Amino acid sequence: MSLLPESASFEELVQDYFLAIRGSGLMLSALDAELLTSWAEQGVPFEVVARGIARSAEKALWDARPGEPVLRSLRACRKQVEAEIKKHRERTAGAGNESARRTTRTRSWEELRHAQLQASLERLAEREPALAPRVHRLLEAVLHEVPTEFARMEALETLVGLMLLRALPFPERLELWRSAWGGDSDQQYMSFRARRLARRFRLLAVVRRRLGLMDS
Repeated sequence: MSLLPESASFEELVQDYFLAIRGSGLMLSALDAELLTSWAEQGVPFEVVARGIARSAEKALWDARPGEPVLRSLRACRKQVEAEIKKHRERTAGAGNESARRTTRTRSWEELRHAQLQASLERLAEREPALAPRVHRLLEAVLHEVPTEFARMEALETLVGLMLLRALPFPERLELWRSAWGGDSDQQYMSFRARRLARRFRLLAVVRRRLGLMDS
């Protein structure tokens, strides 16, 4: 998932991921950098913050106009990121108590996302019977196992989105591709891999919007 080497710092990982999801920009503002430092000082894993950024982008994309950045600042992700940090701490705090874990276990982010994706696909099959065969194949062959890592859940969502895109008529696929590529011109200054992640995110965003996936 990361665009940087394993030796990259927490701050570098978060900044790189945020700018790629945003689809433009070369660096964070001073206020965003200050917020990022406060998250780094809390010692949470990069994946926790990345989940909050991804969730914030999903919420924002429904109101974003074509060509506009999905997220204008890292501060716009603060509520979702800090909610993920809180959930991470709650899970970590209870990890040492085996009996409590058996009786009060909270589903992981990946488990919740997986269940939400399954429910979204089932509703899609009811709304659009033409896509039902592809949806059923995805449910049986792709979503039969719940990923245990954030990166694997992202990869699963990407695969589902691309397979559904291929099931649409060619003129509609072409229109969705064109809509996704109407990004910010700042992408010319981004690395190849960063541009690829930004474009993939935009493409999957327009596919989800078109199909009504993950909208609840």
